[in-house]
Amino acid sequence: MSIALGIDLGTTNSVAAIMQDGQPVVIPCCEGNRLIPSVVAFSTGGRRIVGRMAKCQAVANPEGTAISVKRKMGTGTKLSLHSGEYTPQEISAMILGKIKSDVEAYLETEVSGAVITVPAYFNDGQRHATREAGQIAGFEVMRILNEPTAACLAYRLDREGAQTVLVWDLGGGTFDVSIIELNGEVFQVRAVGGDTRLGGDDYDQRIVEYMLERFRRERGIDLGEDKVALQRLKEAAERLKVNLSRSLVSRITLPSIVSGSEGSGHLDFTLTREEIQDLTSDLVRRMIPPTRRALSDARLTPGQVDTGILVGGATRMPAVKDALRDLLEKEPLASENPDEIVALGAAVQAGILTGQTSKKVLVDVVPLSLGIETLGGIFSRIIERNTPIPTSESLIVTNAEDNQVEVEVHVLQGERAMAGDNIALGKFQLQGVQPAARGSARVEVAFEVDVDGILGVSAEDLYSGNGERLGVSSTRGLDPEEIERMVKDAAVYAEEDARMREEVETHIYADNVIRGAEMSLERADIESEASLAEEVESALIDLKRAITGGDRDEISRLAGVLESCARPLLKSACR
Repeated sequence: MSIALGIDLGTTNSVAAIMQDGQPVVIPCCEGNRLIPSVVAFSTGGRRIVGRMAKCQAVANPEGTAISVKRKMGTGTKLSLHSGEYTPQEISAMILGKIKSDVEAYLETEVSGAVITVPAYFNDGQRHATREAGQIAGFEVMRILNEPTAACLAYRLDREGAQTVLVWDLGGGTFDVSIIELNGEVFQVRAVGGDTRLGGDDYDQRIVEYMLERFRRERGIDLGEDKVALQRLKEAAERLKVNLSRSLVSRITLPSIVSGSEGSGHLDFTLTREEIQDLTSDLVRRMIPPTRRALSDARLTPGQVDTGILVGGATRMPAVKDALRDLLEKEPLASENPDEIVALGAAVQAGILTGQTSKKVLVDVVPLSLGIETLGGIFSRIIERNTPIPTSESLIVTNAEDNQVEVEVHVLQGERAMAGDNIALGKFQLQGVQPAARGSARVEVAFEVDVDGILGVSAEDLYSGNGERLGVSSTRGLDPEEIERMVKDAAVYAEEDARMREEVETHIYADNVIRGAEMSLERADIESEASLAEEVESALIDLKRAITGGDRDEISRLAGVLESCARPLLKSACR
């Protein structure tokens, strides 16, 4: 029986697990730790270090160390380290490669397959990048699994009966919320939401900023200009966050944080949990709107949720647990080791795929709507967000100009009505379209989303049979808050978007009516149909004037008038 790993490729730490005797278990790394820091470093001589030792040397080598690379997945950017430039996929592959070699040494056998988890709100490009990282590391990537779904798999092992679960997954770099219905062996994801730029790292950074400002105020020295001092502050902030999750007061002492001709300066601060909660209260509040949107998408109220689950190391913070308790008005489930839950669930899924454990049916969803740009810059949705996957849908489009022999397919992801307000996933040209009058061609654009949430797009001219296929891979990533902004903007600008879309559609309708009327005038026998032709000509002039004026209702009304009076003339011309 083949062995496959479940891997939580995290922003801060990564974890690997396998199925043993029907239960998922975490496999320690070669240093003996169950968590592997997601850190890669290069010395000035080019030596590569991965994991705990890379994290340890980060203070002395900040310019050669890559931390929190998960936040850069799918961006197309590169990280400049001592020995060269690396893509986020390459750095992630180094972390996965260490996991692979450590597990193989521990088990004394080769491991080739892996289920790798991602935030539920990862877009198509980020999922592609994660799969590529696994392939670079030498894995057969069996499944890209959403982290909250993995968590439910782990928690569900000893639970029976139907229930609705809300998962809060707050890791080092991302926040996910998923609403999942559990019924026997079926796991149905109802809705997802989140923020790919909110995690434990942001809490650490807030503490760093506080210590920088306090030291500047008390000592008149800006530690932010010293890269080594700044790295020490980041590590101290993480320790402080952990300490204050267990106790009410914590002290941070950093000897010789600054040194110079006038001697050394030490940092010695005592902070309380209440102070840190005040500093980070806005970060906790940022978790609520995506959760309410997910509940709305699932058509549920907080009171209809049976169970809340906390996942991810950052959920150890009491303020996070309190926020979910207040929202659901019930005590959420919290594991003693929330860092490990996702990897354990991924191991369960790996066991399902390799036949090591009982079959469970996972039904995940598309996190953001998918579609194409159509005439007038409209975003025409082909697959709506929260559609269960795998799925496939298609849309018939036509040519915008006479005798067009190629059609550009612009693939987008997002929630806004206009194409320019969404994320561009890719473009391709369908060549060899059979020449035809405007609006006569028929091109079928088909979208397929696989079980990993990864999109494939094809287009076929239904007349000529010519076709093209694009394996969409985003060439750019998301700016900070970009995904969250899309959903927020969709709500804030919903009325404006609807108005703009209606205006575009009205102008397209009017333009088509004008072309039809002009064609009927060209084909008609003007002498025998003089009065009818004059009526069409008058209506045509009125409509063109209305278009100049920009009144949408008037344009729509006059387009209807022209269409009605042009129809008899066109019928006469066709006889």
